[in-house]
Amino acid sequence: MLRGLYCTRTPAASRRQLHIWASTQKGTTLHTRPHGRGIRHIDLTDVQPASSETARRINRDIILEFIRENQPLSRADLARLSGLQRSTVSQIVEQLIHEKWVREGAQASAARGRRPTLLHLNEDRIVLAVDIHPKHATIATVDLNGRLLARTTVPLTRDSAGSTQLIAEAMLRLQKDTPGKSTEGIGVSLPGRIDTLTSRLIFAPNLHWRDFDLQSTLQKKMKLPVHMENAATACLLAELTFGNLDGNRDVVLITVSEGVGAGVFANGRIITGHHGMAGEFGHIVLDESGPKCACGRTGCWEVFASTRAAVRYYLDLAPGARSIPFSQLLQLAESGDTHAAHAVEKQAHAIGRGLRTVIAALAPSTILIAGDITSAWHRYSPILERVTAKLTLAGAPPRILPAHDGDLARLRGAAALVFQRRPQRT
Repeated sequence: MLRGLYCTRTPAASRRQLHIWASTQKGTTLHTRPHGRGIRHIDLTDVQPASSETARRINRDIILEFIRENQPLSRADLARLSGLQRSTVSQIVEQLIHEKWVREGAQASAARGRRPTLLHLNEDRIVLAVDIHPKHATIATVDLNGRLLARTTVPLTRDSAGSTQLIAEAMLRLQKDTPGKSTEGIGVSLPGRIDTLTSRLIFAPNLHWRDFDLQSTLQKKMKLPVHMENAATACLLAELTFGNLDGNRDVVLITVSEGVGAGVFANGRIITGHHGMAGEFGHIVLDESGPKCACGRTGCWEVFASTRAAVRYYLDLAPGARSIPFSQLLQLAESGDTHAAHAVEKQAHAIGRGLRTVIAALAPSTILIAGDITSAWHRYSPILERVTAKLTLAGAPPRILPAHDGDLARLRGAAALVFQRRPQRT
């Protein structure tokens, strides 16, 4: 699948993929924006000069992405769109067919001459996507176009080994239900941070899986490569891959669920930081006298803005009410329950209050929100827009938009981890 692109002249359809490529290639000296004359800093301890192999890989990714965005299309169409020589396009297409990324389909009509054969992505190539929450995991099969083919849910506990066994069994069932499909790998979206050196989960206060090598355990059970990432960063990668972020070089994606996480795309690069810990805005303290957070501190942003916080607000407003799932809280708000509506409104204000730090620190042009709250976006959007307009120090406030597919964004993000090259760590 697309890993990102680079070329010197960029057709409009590929601009988004160019900045993805620039953000995902380790040590590359290629860029999507021209630089003025002078000396630009190069870190010589972590550099990989461009080579002929780099150019071949970039051209391959260009062709693959044009197929995904414009399928079905012919080799001649690819040459016209990409600006590459027809012979180069033919060689790349044959490679992609051999690797089973691409298939030939029907023949198109032609005014004269030979009828061209149309190309499309091989929909029989899939990944297993896993979205882990503290109390449950959703497992799905996803094809190269980002479509969810099937999904199931399993309960999770603090028993990491036992929970992983349940996840593996669910994946095996999904594989049996999709005969004839080739599984490329496994992508896992997690409510925590992955150490960039060890690929181990090092910070997941809401999950309580301590000192557990999830990646190796799943790889041994499934005999497939496993890619893991923080849920917010995975969602961000999915938006860059399958969404419409052309021209955006500064985007922050906020996941709102049992906790609050952030994925950062700054100046055209995915930022993960030291040990992969960049973006933990959910654990910035807003009020030291606030409720205790799972991380051990008190008054973190997520204890005011998470779905758990919204349910807590509801229970405070409606004495005697029993704890309910957040999805039910939204249903009550829609049905006219004033306590539920006030709880949701209070959560929306808390989300907006925490965005102050995000806006001041990163100055994004766009903030995307992922999670169940997007299903009631009409309740959250006006409040978030008003709050962020007041918080912006200078210039226009960032756009506040729901992520594609809302609560399914994390699954699509998990799939994108397999289809994409690993992000460059900065």
